[in-house]
Amino acid sequence: MKFSYHACDASGALKIGTTDAPDAVEALEILRRQGLFVSQIEADKKAEPEQHESVNRGRMGRGRLLKNMAMFTRQLYVLNSSGTPLTDAIRSLGRQAKDPKWRAVVFDLFERVEQGDPLSAAMHEHAECFDPVTRSLIAAGESSGNVSLMLDRVATLTRKQLQTRSAIISALIYPALLITVSFGVMLLLLLFVLPRFAGLFQSLNVPLPATTRFLMALSGGLQSYWWVLLASIIVLAVGFKVWSRSDAGIEVLHRVVLKLPIAGKLIRSFAVARILRVLGVLSQGSVPLLDALALARQTMTNRQYSRLVEKAEAAVTRGSTISSAFADSPLIDPSLCEAVRSGEQSGQLGSLLLNLAEFLDEENEVVVRSLTSILEPIILVGLGLVVGFVAMSMFLPMFDLTAMTQHS
Repeated sequence: MKFSYHACDASGALKIGTTDAPDAVEALEILRRQGLFVSQIEADKKAEPEQHESVNRGRMGRGRLLKNMAMFTRQLYVLNSSGTPLTDAIRSLGRQAKDPKWRAVVFDLFERVEQGDPLSAAMHEHAECFDPVTRSLIAAGESSGNVSLMLDRVATLTRKQLQTRSAIISALIYPALLITVSFGVMLLLLLFVLPRFAGLFQSLNVPLPATTRFLMALSGGLQSYWWVLLASIIVLAVGFKVWSRSDAGIEVLHRVVLKLPIAGKLIRSFAVARILRVLGVLSQGSVPLLDALALARQTMTNRQYSRLVEKAEAAVTRGSTISSAFADSPLIDPSLCEAVRSGEQSGQLGSLLLNLAEFLDEENEVVVRSLTSILEPIILVGLGLVVGFVAMSMFLPMFDLTAMTQHS
């Protein structure tokens, strides 16, 4: 940290300035060795106000963390590759950070690196922000003396994760909004519109069609027992949440999502692309293959794919190849296994894995956009049919009454 001081030199001239030191005692010793006689010294709060922020260990949201990480690693790569010392670059990025939690993390990195810790070790103290893949790549860059190259690879990997996440979320926002509006319209009709028609139908004393009687019964049930429905939804939601976090629930969910008719194939493709990209980046970063597989396994959120990578680890330990472990699994397309085998034989495994991951990501984006364009009109048509069914059920008794009046 910085300390401002007032001192005199050997000739008695007044010297005012700042110096960097871990604490005030060390700062006094540094100035004494420079031949200065210190009369006043204090922490320079104007120079580094952000360094005194406490590091908030609370978790950041996944999207928020990825945005901060992508920006931080890209800017740190640019500054470091242009010749800016690592400590100065980190401090500069900390001053620019707008997110308070992230700014505190960056300044903690700065303080640790300034005190002599490697960047990878400083990142290890914030494992909730910097995953094992990032720390391993930075450590490999430190050992090879090429940190800037590894920062570029981490930035590329993080940016790709952010793009994938953003593409999925943006594709789901509109369908989710339509579904929410659909349920809102149905509740509005059942709770507020249909009861008004119920009084009208009773006063008319006309026979009601089956669909109208069904809607009236449903509306009456919701009005009388809405609290039962609400309590049931809460109990089911809490029960599902507890079950989904148990080992049995996780196993079932991870198997089921991979077997869904259309979404399952897309989820498998995203998971494979993630494995290939992480392995490709780590391989090009000179990380040993077994370590790369262990790190890739840690990034998997689905246990089925985590076990698949673990199986590949065991195969490599026995002296076999990754492609041989992947070939026996239905979770990876056979054509991808053949491509991985070709990369292993040619010695260009890292670049080939990255090319495959890029191809899968592009294909997945096209599929997501296509599904969204198909899903939106389906939801709109479904909403129109439901509203039309309700409207016809309400107006049919009136049509019948009109017909009876004309005949009489």
